[in-house]
Amino acid sequence: MTDLAPLKRALISVSDKTGLVDLAKALAARRVALVSTGGTARALREAGLKVQDVSDLTGFPEMMDGRVKTLHPGVHGGLLALRDDESHTGAMGAHGILPIDLLVVNLYPFEATVARGADAPEVIENIDIGGPAMIRAAAKNHAFVTVVTDPEDYLPLLSELDAQDGQTRLAFRQRQAQRAYAHTAAYDAAVSTWMAGAIAETAPRRRVFAGTLAQTLRYGENPHQAAAFYRDGSDRPGIATATQHQGKDLSYNNINDTDAAFELVSEFLPADGPACAIIKHANPCGVARGATLTDAYQRAFDCDRTSAFGGIIAVNSKLDLKTAQAITEIFTEVVIAPGADHDAIAHFASKKTLRLLTTPGLANAALGGLAWKQVSGGFLVQDRDIDMLAPEDLRVVTERAPTQDELADLLFAWKVAKHVKSNAIVYVKDLATVGVGAGQMSRIDSTRIAAQKARDMAEVLGLSAPLTQGAVVASDAFFPFADGLLAAAEAGARAIIQPGGSVRDAEVIEAADAAGLAMVFTGQRHFRH
Repeated sequence: MTDLAPLKRALISVSDKTGLVDLAKALAARRVALVSTGGTARALREAGLKVQDVSDLTGFPEMMDGRVKTLHPGVHGGLLALRDDESHTGAMGAHGILPIDLLVVNLYPFEATVARGADAPEVIENIDIGGPAMIRAAAKNHAFVTVVTDPEDYLPLLSELDAQDGQTRLAFRQRQAQRAYAHTAAYDAAVSTWMAGAIAETAPRRRVFAGTLAQTLRYGENPHQAAAFYRDGSDRPGIATATQHQGKDLSYNNINDTDAAFELVSEFLPADGPACAIIKHANPCGVARGATLTDAYQRAFDCDRTSAFGGIIAVNSKLDLKTAQAITEIFTEVVIAPGADHDAIAHFASKKTLRLLTTPGLANAALGGLAWKQVSGGFLVQDRDIDMLAPEDLRVVTERAPTQDELADLLFAWKVAKHVKSNAIVYVKDLATVGVGAGQMSRIDSTRIAAQKARDMAEVLGLSAPLTQGAVVASDAFFPFADGLLAAAEAGARAIIQPGGSVRDAEVIEAADAAGLAMVFTGQRHFRH
């Protein structure tokens, strides 16, 4: 395997024509012969470049609406021939096959076609066949052939040619080959995923996920773990599509927690009023609505001021200066919002350690899709938890029904509990969390921890009684015994929302009636592990 490989002939066929003409002119200036197809050839000729049609290599015209044009020995022989093998070079000579030293190909815009809602026939026509075949051939023969599948690699290619006097090094070709196979793998993953959805196959025999590197990270959850962040290509507003205005690069934990914060605050539509969520270690430590965004932030902050220090803040509406000023009164790692006004951005600019992210909107809480996580030897895949409850979905199971104010708080608490690690208990009063218990092995422990946090905050705020007095409680899963419910009642709760479904539901309902509580069953749970 040789190190340096000369570059004398290039086949260029691209759907994404970004940088095409500049690349082709640079190659032509280096005396590289250009071969091309269809629209790419026309674009190059219109730019005044001399181009040979691929049909001149194959002896066949493009046919079947372009489905067949490069699937021919004249092309694949030129890509796959081993230049140091006499039988290969002899076959090339006998059949008039010319070597192709550089392949520049990117594929039909399949994902973009799906994203704009095209019908099945149009989507299928955007499944590229010849492109992936050529890419795989060139990548396989990287001992002699350079392959480029991304316009981002055009300048590095030209720099390589300049540095190596019109040649490429083996290390460069190897890197490009790896990128090429990743490109075709991601493409095939997109096609297979679309097909699974088109035929309603919820558990295909093989499932593939693909992503594009967004950034390498300093480390993972801990300094001894290497890590990177990849985008999946969707345009759903969130951490992957956000614009970072300032501050050092996000860490692994920053990205994870910011995603959790933004997904939670996106449960609350701006049309229903400002909302704020504060996250610490992927769990909410304060969530609230308010008359203004500043009010919502302050009420969320007052749920657990201690945990909010060094936390992640997400809001559901455009960030203003007054709210920005309130946020910077304590140390905050990241703020994410669907926009920020000029004054808010300018104010944050003085806080060098704070990262401000803005998105083009909220995440669509009703948008489906898959969530997956790795386990030893495999991964689990499930639908995203997007179920939403309306008042009519609730079943009152106690003698007392919740009041309208309690009902609003119950639905608010239920949305928050959906984003708290199990076992989850959430106390809410006047559309603000006043106590959160997360991730405990027993539900009663979560109930007591949330109540204790509320008592602690009452002391900080100088209140005569914790805000759990007169609050409502949400439990992400059923109460297996009445003890958790009774602990909530002792903390002052007046209404409870829970899934129901325990063999001891009757016992729990009886305890609620005895305590004068209103309780509703949802018929669904929100485990989050």
